Amino acid sequence: MNADDILLKVAKLFAKHKLEAVMIGNAAAALQGAPVTTLDIDFMFRKTPQNILKLKGIAKDLSAVIMRPYYPTSDFFRISSDSTGLQLDFMSVVHGISSFPSLRSRAATINFSGLGILIASLDDIIKSKTVADRPQDRAVLPILKRTRDEFRKEKSSKKTDSKNKSEQKGAEKKKRTKST
Repeated sequence: MNADDILLKVAKLFAKHKLEAVMIGNAAAALQGAPVTTLDIDFMFRKTPQNILKLKGIAKDLSAVIMRPYYPTSDFFRISSDSTGLQLDFMSVVHGISSFPSLRSRAATINFSGLGILIASLDDIIKSKTVADRPQDRAVLPILKRTRDEFRKEKSSKKTDSKNKSEQKGAEKKKRTKST
C-alpha cells in the first residue's frame, strides 16, 4: 500500500465517521513538499465523547486497536494495525498550537479522489516542532524552514509574474486604443 492509498483510506474513514481532524507533523509537511519521512500520521482533534467514539469506529473499520500509551498524563490516542503497519496518532493538545479551531483556520485541504484531509500549515508545523524541542524535531526544522521559504519565494514570484503580465496586457490595450 502506498501513501496515496493510505491517505485515501484515511479520508474515506474520516468522511464516513464525520471526524474532523487536522494532519500535523512530518506527514503534513511531506504533503507540502518537504523532503521528510515518517512512520506514522499525526492529527490534532477535539477530544469530545463523540470524537472518541468516532476514533473507535475508525479503529474497528481498520481492524486495528486504539491505545492510550501515555494515559493518564496525556490525551494521546493511537490507532495501530499490526497487519498493515498503519499507525494514526491523535492529540487534543499540540505544543505551540493554542487551539484546534485556530489550527483548523490556517489549514489547507488536500483532496484524495474528491475526499479532503485538512493539513496544518508549514508555519504551524514549524512552530509546534520548535516549541516541542525534541531532538527529532530539531533535526527536521532546517528542512521545514527551507521548504517554507522556497514555497513563499515561488508564490511571490508567481504573483510578480501575474502582475507583470496584467500590466503588459493593459499597456497593449492602451496602445491599440490610441492607434484607432
